[in-house]
Amino acid sequence: MTIESKFRSFFTKIFISPDEPRLRAGWRLLVHLLIMIPIGMVTGAASKVLFPFWSGGALRGQLVNLIVMTLSVFIARRWLDKRSFTSLGLKVDKKMWVDLLAGIGITFLMMGFIYLIMSVLGWITFEGFAWEFESASSVTLNLLGMLAVFILVGWNEELLSRGYQLQNLADGINLPWGIIISSAVFGILHAGNPNATWISTVGIFLAGIFLAYGYVRTKQLWLPIGLHIGWNFFEGVVFGFPVSGTDGFTLTRISVDGPELITGGAFGPEAGLVLLPGLVLGTALIYWYSNRE
Repeated sequence: MTIESKFRSFFTKIFISPDEPRLRAGWRLLVHLLIMIPIGMVTGAASKVLFPFWSGGALRGQLVNLIVMTLSVFIARRWLDKRSFTSLGLKVDKKMWVDLLAGIGITFLMMGFIYLIMSVLGWITFEGFAWEFESASSVTLNLLGMLAVFILVGWNEELLSRGYQLQNLADGINLPWGIIISSAVFGILHAGNPNATWISTVGIFLAGIFLAYGYVRTKQLWLPIGLHIGWNFFEGVVFGFPVSGTDGFTLTRISVDGPELITGGAFGPEAGLVLLPGLVLGTALIYWYSNRE
């Protein structure tokens, strides 16, 4: 074997998958990250030039993320993974809507259960509803705006975490480690949120595993997307908790007392032990839903 052929063999083992002519999973994840950076820079700059007077905050940011995540994952899936975009678990059919609505319904019960626990323990003080403090038009606009933000967050974060990252890690290592590593990255990505602690990072990690369970049971991303949308919407808008450290419009105005270790304090339930019974209930409901057919 010549030096050139030895080098080529070494290069192939390092970079190319042994199963088919494409980059190994780890390199695909790295290249995808590199693809995201210029798309993000261009999209962010373009949004400021095209809409200089729109200071839409969260909505503007999530619209930028929509382009960045969708375009980068589409490119990486098509030309690096050599797979179709829909093969990530984005099959469009009637079951898609059922999964989405099931995920939203499951998280309504989860967040309602958490609210009930804290209310029974006397840690929630109900102060009133939004329409007692704001006009009907203001409530409606804020409600629709927050719903739009959380729909985009659900799509963007699930496409990245349970879509591209989890599935490539599972392909390169195995499914259990793919779930663990992608959920750890998911937790770390929220570590910079306001009021974050190491406990909140662990809580988001567990939430990532919970969302991954929805993908594992259905082999589609629609259930996790629905779970993600419903989690944020019901936690924040409907029941009035902080959403991963951020405050926004809420229909229910409450104040939370009690031990921060349990309630999660200013970060919200994800940073408290109260999250655990909610996750147990949600996991049981996912199992029931995915096993009923």
